[in-house]
Amino acid sequence: MKKITGALLGCMILQQGISQHNPAMRVNIDLSRKAQTIHNFAASDAWSCQFTGAWPDPKRNQLADWLFSSDTTANGQPKGIGLSMWRFNIGAGSTEQGSESGIRDEWRRAACFLGADHQYHWQQQAGQIWFLNAAKARGVQQFLGFLNSPPVAFTRNGKAFASNGQCNLAPDQYPAVANFLKDVVQGIRQETGITLNFVSPVNEPQWDWSDGGQEGCPYNNEQIYGLVKAVDQTFHQHQLPTKILITEAGKINYLFAGEDKPAKGTQIAAFFDPHSPTYLGNRPNVYKTIAAHSYFTTSPQDTAVAIRKRLHAALRGIPFWQSEYCILGDNAGEMSGNKVDLGMDAALYLARVIHTDLTVANASAWQWWLAISPYDYKDGLIYIDKNKADGQIHDAKMLWVFGNYSRFVRPGAQRVSAQLADNANTKDIYLSAYKNTDNSLVLVVINSRSTAANIALRGKGLPGGGIRSYTTNDEGNLQPGNVNGHTITIPARSVVTLTQQLTQINSK
Repeated sequence: MKKITGALLGCMILQQGISQHNPAMRVNIDLSRKAQTIHNFAASDAWSCQFTGAWPDPKRNQLADWLFSSDTTANGQPKGIGLSMWRFNIGAGSTEQGSESGIRDEWRRAACFLGADHQYHWQQQAGQIWFLNAAKARGVQQFLGFLNSPPVAFTRNGKAFASNGQCNLAPDQYPAVANFLKDVVQGIRQETGITLNFVSPVNEPQWDWSDGGQEGCPYNNEQIYGLVKAVDQTFHQHQLPTKILITEAGKINYLFAGEDKPAKGTQIAAFFDPHSPTYLGNRPNVYKTIAAHSYFTTSPQDTAVAIRKRLHAALRGIPFWQSEYCILGDNAGEMSGNKVDLGMDAALYLARVIHTDLTVANASAWQWWLAISPYDYKDGLIYIDKNKADGQIHDAKMLWVFGNYSRFVRPGAQRVSAQLADNANTKDIYLSAYKNTDNSLVLVVINSRSTAANIALRGKGLPGGGIRSYTTNDEGNLQPGNVNGHTITIPARSVVTLTQQLTQINSK
């Protein structure tokens, strides 16, 4: 009964509040003006899924439903956020080393399929394998495996983190890591029927990874080139369809500038300029996309926009993936990463980051860091007790605000032009529009104001009705409702997704 009431209330809220004191802002939608194609929305199984994948069935299935399900209840309430890709952490073996690993927090260690006996043990990451299967069962079709560190069997110091900020992988071990990744792709396929679509062999290579906080390995561009070339040769030789994603830069700036690490920066040119000595763009298994993380670049908003404009100009048509983010640091005083926030403050900040990455940087993918977190920090979509066997689970508003995008903007969708009229007071209002391959139009509207905002949709080819709304705010998560006409009230401090089926004439 509460869910039904919430849905009706959501519908009513969207129709109220339009008056001469709160006039509607005109939104001009132009279906003919197209931007990037969306590849996926994703999150990572690091590090909790190694434990929660073995939790009691009701708990782990609820976690999987929240993350992966695209189903709805009888009244249209989404059961989950329908992630379209899942990131699998291919561990380096610090779990097996225990306290000798030098990684202080047991939850930040990761097991390795390759044992000290040089044999593969596919049960080593059983909890994570459970989530792979759960994602597949709920309709997820894209999977990525990523390394934070090469396996300890191949590192210089025998650890899963570096010494003195130096790359922990000697060049003569590149073929061994390449062969390991080939075996992992084949082994996971044998165990689950899932072929990893992507492998990411390098994570945040600009950082020195010497503090033992987690698995990690630094690389300069020449070292990345050597490792990726070896992986590409091995995958191609064994006819694997898996593509190699590069470079997962520690922040966006390193894609277009050298900054404080010139040997690790300007990575777009380093790997995709045919005149570069480290050119990888012609390798058959290298994915013709470049990836970076949005950390340290999101505040204040004018700075975030300026950085992403520089990135977009430098890409020169190469697709960009924002492949990892959570709320870190102080963010110019706008939002601290410290302390869990299950509510709308952090969720609205996150929504603005997603919006800016999609609309200014033209990101084709947007991926979150920890899907499930045990920490008192703004790094999770879902929060759990730090208990390996069982515990309480809590969904954050960040989960559902992410779902305002991931659940409705599907792989293959194209972003289309959606602009607020020039005379509108647009402060703290952000919106973007997408056309899915099924010919549905999706408009995501963020209202960070403390008062409701009214919008009026305008555009050639928009049908006269049939708009469905999904509202995330303090009162609910993706609350479904129907909208009459094209003038809509967006509640205060909310993210609202509007969907509408276009007529067939607009399918081109």
